[in-house]
Amino acid sequence: MAEEIVEVGGFGDIVSGVAEGAAWVPGSFPMPDGGAWVYQEPEAVVVIQNGELIVSVPAFSRANDHVQFFDNAKHMYWSTRQFAAPDAGILTLEWDQAVRILGGHDGDLYDGFVSFHLLDLAKGVALNFFVGNDVLSTVHAHLPFPGATAPVREAGPKYFCWFDELRGKAEAGEWHCYAIRVDAGAETVTWLLDGEEVKCAEGTGALGPFTLAMGIMTEKDIVPGKGSVSCHGQGAQGRWRNIRAVLETR
Repeated sequence: MAEEIVEVGGFGDIVSGVAEGAAWVPGSFPMPDGGAWVYQEPEAVVVIQNGELIVSVPAFSRANDHVQFFDNAKHMYWSTRQFAAPDAGILTLEWDQAVRILGGHDGDLYDGFVSFHLLDLAKGVALNFFVGNDVLSTVHAHLPFPGATAPVREAGPKYFCWFDELRGKAEAGEWHCYAIRVDAGAETVTWLLDGEEVKCAEGTGALGPFTLAMGIMTEKDIVPGKGSVSCHGQGAQGRWRNIRAVLETR
């Protein structure tokens, strides 16, 4: 099996403001009435140091009272390059990540977390890790992203979010190595933490190419008649480094 490793850098583009040829751009989706919903917190502090990206949001402020996936993400960056598994081969995305949630509700992952995503925007498929201070979760989702066509499944719902929470695996500020492996030949997706398999999804069908995303988020249901309840003064710091794609050809 032949192997190619691609280092995913370009963090400097995030603070330079250069759009043309940038490796990372602010995440956004088109809005139903025109324009775009851009995932950027106005008070975010961004530091790039020794190949590491540090994003600190002292208090979440971005919210949407009507569209759930606009409300969830507070600050995100998307890769401009896409990554796909070779034919019948394997794509593994690996990265190091450290997290601190500031002023959140202890034990409630969805009150605030730091994330990394593989997004198949054409199909509305998201493969993620959500990480808080004391709990993390693998995520497998099929979502109605604007312009996406959800894959046809033999059974089960067209749209879903499957969270598998794990406790006792990480603490605030700790560095850990995360990975998501997409096996095109076997049609499986595997989530790994520090080299240990923590989840495997089978029968996924063909997935990719993927846009990569780094985010600071919440996941609180919009309340009918009230709107967003995702911001109560909490914030987060996310740190990412050593992002790499490993492509294996059988």
